[in-house]
Amino acid sequence: MTRVHRPGEPPYGRGGTFAQLPLVLDAEELAGADVAILGAPTDELVTNRPGARLGPQAIRNADYLWGTSRPNMDVGLDPFEVLTVVDHGDVEVVPGYPELSHRAIREAVAGIAGAGPMPIILGGDHSIAHPDIGAVAARLHPERVGLIHFDAHADDAYEEPRLSHGTPLRLLVEEGSLRGEHIVQVGLRGYWPPPSDFEWARSQGFRWFRMDDILGRGIEPVVDEVLADLEGIQHVFLSVDVDVCDPAFAPGTGTPEPGGLQARELLRAVRRIASTVPLAGVEVVEVSPPFDPAGITALLAHRLVLEVLSGMALRRSGGSARPERP
Repeated sequence: MTRVHRPGEPPYGRGGTFAQLPLVLDAEELAGADVAILGAPTDELVTNRPGARLGPQAIRNADYLWGTSRPNMDVGLDPFEVLTVVDHGDVEVVPGYPELSHRAIREAVAGIAGAGPMPIILGGDHSIAHPDIGAVAARLHPERVGLIHFDAHADDAYEEPRLSHGTPLRLLVEEGSLRGEHIVQVGLRGYWPPPSDFEWARSQGFRWFRMDDILGRGIEPVVDEVLADLEGIQHVFLSVDVDVCDPAFAPGTGTPEPGGLQARELLRAVRRIASTVPLAGVEVVEVSPPFDPAGITALLAHRLVLEVLSGMALRRSGGSARPERP
C-alpha cells in the first residue's frame, strides 16, 4: 500500500488517486479492503463523441476536498471511517486493440473480486460492462447476479461489430453471465435502439422504466419497484452511464440525450440502492472530459461514487439514514 499524497496537499496540485486514498497496484495486497477503485481508460468502441478514455483521471481529479475525510451530511457518517477503500490504479489497456483491452479489464476486475474487495470501475465507454460485469458474474457463479442499469440507452443492440458501447447487455445475456429477468433498466429515452431490440429484451425478461414512467410517477416510486424486482437476488451490480442524466447535468458524455434525470435524483437513487441491496460491483461510465464544460460531469461521477460508498457504509452500520435535526 502506497500513500501518494501528503496529508495537507490540495487536490488540485496532483493527478493521483480517488479522494487521496492509498494506492494499491498489486492485487495480492488488496486482501482486507472492502472496496477497490479501478480505472478503465478506453473509448475505442464509441459510436459518437470520443474522450471517455480520459474519464477515470478526470473523475479522480474532480474533487476539491482535502484528505480522505468525507462525512456525508444526508447519511450522517463518513464512509471512509466505516469502509476500507483503496485505489487500484488503471487497467493496462492496449490502445488500438479493444479485444486485448477488454481482456485486460476482465482480468483486472477478476483479480479484485478474487482478492475480496468489491470493484468500482471508472470508465471508459460502456463497452467495458461486458468484461467487468462478466468477471464479477464468473466469480460468483452459480449464484445469481442482478443488474440495475441507469442509462438513456438500452445497450442491448444486435449490431456489427458485436463489440461496441451499444451491445454489452446483449453479449452478457447471450454468454450466460446475466439472465434477462435479473436486469432492470432506468432512464431509457430517445430514439435508439429500434423496436426489434426491445422485442428481444422483452423475450428475455428485461424490465425497464422509461423517463416518461419516471416523470409520471417520480423517481422514488420507481426505485421502490426496482428494489422489489430484484428482491431475493444475492448479488447486484450497479451500472451508471452518466448520460442517464439530462445534458444540463452531464454534458461531457459521448451520446447525450435531452430529457433525462436531474443530478440530485440520480445521486439519491444510487445512495438508496447501495444502502439497501448487496452490491457485488459498480461502474460509472461515459464521462468524456473534452466535452465537459467546467468539469461538471466528472464532478457528478465523482459524487456518484461517494454516494455509493456512503450507502454501503450506512448498510453496514445499520444506522438511520439521516442525523437528527436539532
